[in-house]
Amino acid sequence: MNALLRAVDALSGRRDWDGLIDLAERCEDALERGKQLWPIAAHIDYRLALEAPGPIAASVLDPDVGRFAPGPLTEVVASTHAWDEVADHIEDAQPAAYVAQERVLRGESLEGEQRAHPEVLHMPERLLDWEPTYALATYRPHHVEVAEPWEPKARMADVDADPGDPVEDEELTDAMLDLVQPWTSESNGAARAVVVEGPGPAAARALTFDRLSVAPLTTEEAIQRMAWAAASGGAYGRRRGAALGRFLAFYVCSLVTGETWPVAPDALRAGLDDVRWYLWDEGQTAQEGWVLRLALEHADGWAAAIAATDLSDEDEEGG
Repeated sequence: MNALLRAVDALSGRRDWDGLIDLAERCEDALERGKQLWPIAAHIDYRLALEAPGPIAASVLDPDVGRFAPGPLTEVVASTHAWDEVADHIEDAQPAAYVAQERVLRGESLEGEQRAHPEVLHMPERLLDWEPTYALATYRPHHVEVAEPWEPKARMADVDADPGDPVEDEELTDAMLDLVQPWTSESNGAARAVVVEGPGPAAARALTFDRLSVAPLTTEEAIQRMAWAAASGGAYGRRRGAALGRFLAFYVCSLVTGETWPVAPDALRAGLDDVRWYLWDEGQTAQEGWVLRLALEHADGWAAAIAATDLSDEDEEGG
């Protein structure tokens, strides 16, 4: 395995894409002889998505390829290729839509671009002036680096709050929990979400008995945190990508505002004027690992909150 990885590095360094493809095929053929070389073939697909010219990079965008890459190959391709480099070479609508959205997150405007298949995600094909700078991934040959959400502009402050009376809203709580689904289903994480009557701190209090600290968030900050969490895989889950992160953040916002999906951006922004957002914590020492503690309150008198955490083995040992 180590020798083959060195061969992959050498072929990539020489930009010998035909040699890489040949090596991947040989590794796949070796499976029939009982040689478990599929990780090398999977790594080659990742390197082609990351480093090869657009037509070759687009060729690996198959739904059955890339399960063991550091992130979805649609995000990998989009992180190093402009839309026009790959658009004509992506055969299926779904990967095309995700690559297009990843390019939108990196500053491209694709309005009116039918090759981007807007009907798949129903998301704006440009960044709106009220959206945040999203926490994006930078892919390297052997690892991925992901930006962290902004620190809140406001400081945390302790508050006294009683838990609000619960309100049944399964659709909203399910959508909030879906923000961190890989944390709980593929990793070590745990998550709870509630909807209650009352203000935002009352929803947060329903999820903790410890000391409660809150800080107000702007709409930009809240969307950025939701999108960051939804894009990640937590400690050990598979990263889902920034395009899906943005989509799930918008979907939660549509439920909060009562807008039917797909939602018009102007209607969504107007509805968000009735929502206040909070970051909350339990007033303990600095949190390790992956954390999403978010609360919101609506002008109609109800609130919702999520508490989600995930830890790597190193975090658990250190904590």
